[in-house]
Amino acid sequence: MDSMNHRITLAKRPVGEVADDCFAADDVPVPSPEPGEVLVEVAWLSIDPTIRGWMAYDTYLPAIEIGAPIRSGGLGKVIESDNDAYPVGTTVFGMTGWQQYSVFKSGLQVVSDRVPPEAALSVFGTTGLTAYFGLLDIGRPVAGETVLVSGAAGATGSIAGQIAKIKGCRVVGLAGSAEKCAWLTDEAGFDAAINYKIDNVRRAIGQACPDGVDIFFDNVGGDILETAIGHLALRGRVVMCGAISQYNEEVPGPGPRNLGMLISKRGRMEGFIVLDYLRRAGEAIGELSGWVADGRLAYKTDVVDGLDNAPAALNRLFTGANTGKVMVRL
Repeated sequence: MDSMNHRITLAKRPVGEVADDCFAADDVPVPSPEPGEVLVEVAWLSIDPTIRGWMAYDTYLPAIEIGAPIRSGGLGKVIESDNDAYPVGTTVFGMTGWQQYSVFKSGLQVVSDRVPPEAALSVFGTTGLTAYFGLLDIGRPVAGETVLVSGAAGATGSIAGQIAKIKGCRVVGLAGSAEKCAWLTDEAGFDAAINYKIDNVRRAIGQACPDGVDIFFDNVGGDILETAIGHLALRGRVVMCGAISQYNEEVPGPGPRNLGMLISKRGRMEGFIVLDYLRRAGEAIGELSGWVADGRLAYKTDVVDGLDNAPAALNRLFTGANTGKVMVRL
């Protein structure tokens, strides 16, 4: 074990795009666990869009303090323990932050060593849970319905769309390149994919969803959300999972101008936070494991090596450079 803990901390709050000078690196002594605590050596970091919000302002969690490690989930091994729930050698997931070592008293999820780290942080992690509960509990799909997914080649969108297929729905994805669209239809099993960067999105959704959109699983917000609302079927549902197109905006963009359509369509929009469902994680992981094992659910990861490259990994989410779940391998 090193004597020093290398960290990436918040130097200043981002305004607009997240710049390099929002981050700082330092080395501090490795923390010593107190009675009842454990020391975790971090091996992997989960890179998620919500980190951008945590850096800037209070959300469902307080904003990260200036000088503190960037908050994020991480996977690692317990290397010192004074807690019988987490013996030395146990692989755990928790809010480790962007650092090599982290101390916990509780709030850790034990991860089987038989689960690859890439799967633990994606399809069986908060990404998979978000897709599972967002689609099934909020969207409530019925076989034969049409599901439209934005950010469909991303970590959450790709899993949500495949769950919709498993439930017997027609699934259309929105993605930002020909390669991503091909992956959606050829490997993830989507019925159709729309390249929002080159296609006329309004026309393309109408062609791909001739009977309207029963469920829109939205990871993007903005103009895409407005366009999707315009195609809602009677009693259509909008699952508000994320709004990544808005996170770097210095001034929030105008909301969809056609919300009145929800009245005539008897539609529903509902947001959710996956933290509200963690008590039911076992239910979701059991289902997801079965679908992966029988080949009905594929997942893709985007691995960046090195803690010092975590800021660049975060920005991959906002440039659209990633396909699948972004993570950092320390």
